[in-house]
Amino acid sequence: MKKQFFRTAVSLILGAALCFGMAFPAWAESFYVENEWNFVDGAMDASHGIPDNASGVLDRIRRNGVLRVATEPQYPPFEFIDSEQLDQRQYIGADMKLAALIAERMGVRLEIVPLEFTQVLPSLTESQCDLALSAISFTPNRASSYAMSKGYYFPETSDSTGFIVREENRDGITSVADLADKTIVVKSSSLQEALAAKNIINYREIRRVSSVQAVYEAVRQGRADAGVVETEVAANYISNNPDAGLVLAENLSFTMEEAYRGYRVAGKKGELQLIYFVNGVIDEVLESGLYQQWIDEAQARAKELGL
Repeated sequence: MKKQFFRTAVSLILGAALCFGMAFPAWAESFYVENEWNFVDGAMDASHGIPDNASGVLDRIRRNGVLRVATEPQYPPFEFIDSEQLDQRQYIGADMKLAALIAERMGVRLEIVPLEFTQVLPSLTESQCDLALSAISFTPNRASSYAMSKGYYFPETSDSTGFIVREENRDGITSVADLADKTIVVKSSSLQEALAAKNIINYREIRRVSSVQAVYEAVRQGRADAGVVETEVAANYISNNPDAGLVLAENLSFTMEEAYRGYRVAGKKGELQLIYFVNGVIDEVLESGLYQQWIDEAQARAKELGL
């Protein structure tokens, strides 16, 4: 309780400094903190742009005039490629809208850096990118290695991870026990991979692939019996592709702990001032309902593209 009160008091002081155009006090930098779950829930008012006392990556972004955001653009409606567009305009989706707003609030140009999902987070450590925005779920391991924002999108169901199977197998895969002689496919380095490792003991084989689209294709083509997926995203794919012959397995899902729910923006470990700025934009987006509007628009476009 004392820790929370202290963080709140400091946030009010820093927020007042921003609102009245004052410089942060010299001691302020040391009070950017992570919470007991090891992610950042504090925020600054981002409407005034990058603060004068910016340091680290946030200062580098200001000096370079560009925000580099890593993403794997194969996960509609969050980030995907519009094949009818060229250059940076081809990267669309709700997360790309969020990235654009963060860059706008910073007063810099946005550069999207497309990568395989396994390389999205490592690109931060190597200073190849400034932020990672790719429907990244919280895990304790990620939070120990990267600076993570508060959640900006929360799936409607807490049973966020389930299994996609071929329609002809829907009655034969309804429990974890049914997976004992099955080949399972999962997106590498994803929350779904971590939950599968924790909850599935007996299986014939687990195959790891680079994207969720590859998960769908492996199951559809019979190279795997079941794919571990985020249920809400997979349901959208099934709806947009009725001829794929895929369904979600009934009564077979994993529930995420409440504190871990929500997609996060990630930065290099220790870059808490940067994430405080990002959280300020997230607060703005959640209060205005913008993110859900972006989701709806992206879902409509993904359906047009057959994704």
